[in-house]
Amino acid sequence: MQGVVKSYDPVTRDGVIMSDVDFAEFDLSPSALEGSIFRMLRQGQRVIFDLDESGQATRLRLGSEVDMGTPDFLQ
Repeated sequence: MQGVVKSYDPVTRDGVIMSDVDFAEFDLSPSALEGSIFRMLRQGQRVIFDLDESGQATRLRLGSEVDMGTPDFLQ
């Protein structure tokens, strides 16, 4: 799935990711950043993520406008 970081607390590591497709919100799993390039997240940051069996966002990866299929207005 693809989305945007809606909120993130670096102290508690609690956060919410909002899906680009239907604007559904998913809580971050406790292990969401383990094994990823992220040490922390910022609001508005684009990410690619999976959902675990409990419906929480996990396996965060770097997202970009290209990854999201957003039109390139410079071409």
